Amino acid sequence: MAEHLLIVDDEPDLELLIKQRLRKHINEGKYCLHFAANGLEALNKITADPRINVVITDINMPIMNGLELLKKINEMKDTIIKVIIISAYSDMSNLRTAMNGGAFDFLTKPIDLADLENTIAKTVEIVQFIKDSYTVREQLDNYNRELYAANEIQQAILPKVFPPFPEIRQFDIYGHMEAAKMIGGDFFDFFLIGNDRIGFVIGDVSGKGTPAALFMAISRTILQTLGKTGMSPQECITQANIALCKESVDSMFVTVFYGILNYKTGELNYVNAGHNYPILINSFGNVTMLQEETCMIMGAFDDAKYRQRTQQLEPNSMIILYTDGVNEAADINNKQFGNDALMRYLAYASNKRNPKLVNQGIFDVVKQYSTGREQTDDISVLTLAYYGNF
Repeated sequence: MAEHLLIVDDEPDLELLIKQRLRKHINEGKYCLHFAANGLEALNKITADPRINVVITDINMPIMNGLELLKKINEMKDTIIKVIIISAYSDMSNLRTAMNGGAFDFLTKPIDLADLENTIAKTVEIVQFIKDSYTVREQLDNYNRELYAANEIQQAILPKVFPPFPEIRQFDIYGHMEAAKMIGGDFFDFFLIGNDRIGFVIGDVSGKGTPAALFMAISRTILQTLGKTGMSPQECITQANIALCKESVDSMFVTVFYGILNYKTGELNYVNAGHNYPILINSFGNVTMLQEETCMIMGAFDDAKYRQRTQQLEPNSMIILYTDGVNEAADINNKQFGNDALMRYLAYASNKRNPKLVNQGIFDVVKQYSTGREQTDDISVLTLAYYGNF
């Protein structure tokens, strides 16, 4: 694409000389020349043609001189115009005024046409660099706007109304997710099944960024759709895995813990598909980890087998689900927070039977531990308190 140059001078012979000197660039489509006899005419041409980005102007001209034109150009908004000033060598005062006023470069009379050609080439190069920078910035702005929109969509699909079921007194649940980047691959969800059960799930998709976020949304939707039918955790995870294997790209997978709690009896049925072991706090405040053997991750093998397990929850007990952004959070010495520290904190907080307080406390202690380090992984925690029948 040709760069549009405007030459402003009241000497008619200069137009012919410049056209002759730059004829090769003109014929190759590199430059397109415009001419004006004074600053006012030049200003009108600049206003009419936004493609003009380089102006070569004499200082001494009738109607509007070069310094006045330079000032007008500098007052324009959203323009990329570089001005080259021309004046007599003896007129150093005006040349200095022009440079202090924002001129990009200057030439002295009599004009050395070779110097003119080189100065124009240098100026055009700078203009093109600025244009490219604006293009990159615009693309980045568009990308950031898309990320913000994706973040809002991702947050919108996660539960955000707490307490979610205030009419049910046998349990309470609270969850929160903070992505390491604008969007992440962690998710959690919960939903009522019939009139006596709640299904709850937490997951961690491999990878980061947009692909992980998309796979996260697919995983959550499939699990919720199947889970709400009332099928067992084993059946739900098996069917969801088959569906995810069809959707998986670039060897993406997801670790999932899915449980169904009968909140009238305290019976918990669950499947752990390669996820972190949940932590239990019983009614006496004892903290233990469900360290039974986990099953295969989801989305990797469509013939994977999943084993369902059962745990009887006592009244006034809690179960805490979390992603590895919690236990693998690192301090400034690159030492991980670890499961032991998490369990020590939960032992300290075991007297709190409010899942929101416990959940938020985990985030607080992890952030405090990681002070001075950038968050590198998504962090999600889902806490369910089972109170039993009154």
